[in-house]
Amino acid sequence: MDKILLNGMMFYGYHGLYPEENKLGQRFTVDVELISDLKKPGKTDNMEDSIHYGAAYEVARKVVEGEAQNLVEKVADYIAKAMFDSFSKLEAIRVKVDKPGPPIPGYYQSVAIEIYRERSDYE
Repeated sequence: MDKILLNGMMFYGYHGLYPEENKLGQRFTVDVELISDLKKPGKTDNMEDSIHYGAAYEVARKVVEGEAQNLVEKVADYIAKAMFDSFSKLEAIRVKVDKPGPPIPGYYQSVAIEIYRERSDYE
């Protein structure tokens, strides 16, 4: 299946379980795979036949910079649902939300979750 990839989108949000996360906020990095049949836009060269990745970036930005959620799982699910609501040609999506600074002791690069959803998951 064909994919449109948006890699390493960075946003500032206030998601997390702890009050300091909700107050201070932190950076989140989001990767999205928009799975869709791209044969037609490959032939027609017409934006109407594809998914505008600039618009997809804005959908992700609005979710991550929007209302604070306790879990990054919820943030990822909101991104997936908002993408399906915005793009009728989207067949499936993979969303990875990376949280580089969670308030847990230890040495690590980041924590992340990744989800895969199909349109039927929201019908």
